[in-house]
Amino acid sequence: MTLWQTLDAERPVLIAGPTASGKSALALEIAARSGGVIVNADALQVFDNWRILTARPSAEEEARAPHRLYGHIAGDADYSVGHWLREVAPILAASARPIIVGGTGLYFSALTEGLAEIPATPPEIRAEADLLPLELMRDALDPASAARLDLQNRARVQRAWEVLRATGRGIAAWQDDTPPPLLPLANAQPLVMRVDREWLNARIARRFDMMLEHGALEEARANFATWSPTAQSARAIGASELIGHLKGELTLDEARTRAVIASRQYAKRQRSWFRARMGAWQAVELP
Repeated sequence: MTLWQTLDAERPVLIAGPTASGKSALALEIAARSGGVIVNADALQVFDNWRILTARPSAEEEARAPHRLYGHIAGDADYSVGHWLREVAPILAASARPIIVGGTGLYFSALTEGLAEIPATPPEIRAEADLLPLELMRDALDPASAARLDLQNRARVQRAWEVLRATGRGIAAWQDDTPPPLLPLANAQPLVMRVDREWLNARIARRFDMMLEHGALEEARANFATWSPTAQSARAIGASELIGHLKGELTLDEARTRAVIASRQYAKRQRSWFRARMGAWQAVELP
């Protein structure tokens, strides 16, 4: 029996996987075979200013099935998992079966396990945190929060530091008061891409070369005048490298090499998250 035959056409489908693993193609194939609306669960594909570098679906792909929450946020805006959950809620309530696909593990865990209702971080505290070294923020965390974090992941550490600084309460304590999830895992059909590391590394390199062929450098040039390294959208892998090239700081080959390495490192972190947090999900083995 094939994967398509095992899926219930009425129940939501969740597809998680590392970058460049083919999860978007799988979502499109499921939608084509049994219907549904494809919903983005990638924290960078929400932004409108980096279509090529974030590997958002092309216009042709979007024409083959309904797509939601792609490229709808301005590149200079902030966007959190809380924003995403609020936008996903009415999609889950609609009649069309959602096929939620992406590589941001936090989105999936918030969706299926619930999200702590932490107050928004004041802009002045976010600005303060942006200037602090990782080590200082890491050392300032409460022990319970530090024990739950990847302490090498600046975004996660900074978020925990901001919560502690703004509320006087560790992020772990907030998480312990998490409300019920929007979509319990038992009510969905969760799939996670399991891929060979060498196979994926080769795909990552080929995909970045294809991004360059399809206009990634021109996309960087369009973002050059408004570039801010502290913007959330600036975390698009390859963005800082290509901007560095446009500034004359890197050759294009150097920018390409650094971007490929960064993407491979990101994929490694994703695979670690999925192994640790998605043991109950159905594995889709590739290649």
